[in-house]
Amino acid sequence: MFGDIRNREGERLDTTYTPGTDGADALVVIGHGVTANKDRPWLVALAEALGAAGIASLRVSFSGNGDSEGRFEDSTITKEVADLGSVLDRLEGRAVTYVGHSMGGAVGVLRAAADDRIRALVSLAGMVRTRQFAERKFGDLEPGRDLMWDKPECPLSRAFVDDLTRLDHVLEAAARIRVPWLLVHGDADTVVPHGDSVDAHAASGSLPQLVTLPGVDHVFSDAGTPAMTAAVLDWLRRQAD
Repeated sequence: MFGDIRNREGERLDTTYTPGTDGADALVVIGHGVTANKDRPWLVALAEALGAAGIASLRVSFSGNGDSEGRFEDSTITKEVADLGSVLDRLEGRAVTYVGHSMGGAVGVLRAAADDRIRALVSLAGMVRTRQFAERKFGDLEPGRDLMWDKPECPLSRAFVDDLTRLDHVLEAAARIRVPWLLVHGDADTVVPHGDSVDAHAASGSLPQLVTLPGVDHVFSDAGTPAMTAAVLDWLRRQAD
């Protein structure tokens, strides 16, 4: 529907559009997390639930991930924030809600803090303390030699680690968010701790809503997916009232 979307390096970003109610200008842009892509089951399930509720969505694989162009080794939070800006450039006139999972959640916070084209923000198990994440998950690996989570297509790069470390956290950006914001996080998440969302909520004062899903992991396994989609849909409906 939107044709080729390319980032500032000219790399094509792979997207999937799920229609909603004809004529509506609301659009949910969905971004993924580390080593992932737009076709993760919980993101597809969210897009389908949104479509059934009449809300259009656009799932995006950031450059170097999935079927998007670019090298995975060049994928960083900073580059993905710019990728999201390139997506927004193509969506002028649409009322955009951005939904980001994991590192995609950090991408959303950084973009929304500086870009008023995002009208509402949703963080799903959103990463907040980026340096701690790098140390906890990849601190014993050597960039340029080792793989992220033993995935052959996902070599750990120095650029990725350095960007996470330099950023440190997104709490200052979180404090600058001025749009409606929903945080959804399972308290059994061992990849991005639930405490990250608690910290983001505290940094942002009374603005965001935090929904904690008991017993739910990072990828919203089993009953976690319908619980997540229900939380997002309920919140979006209330924003529209």
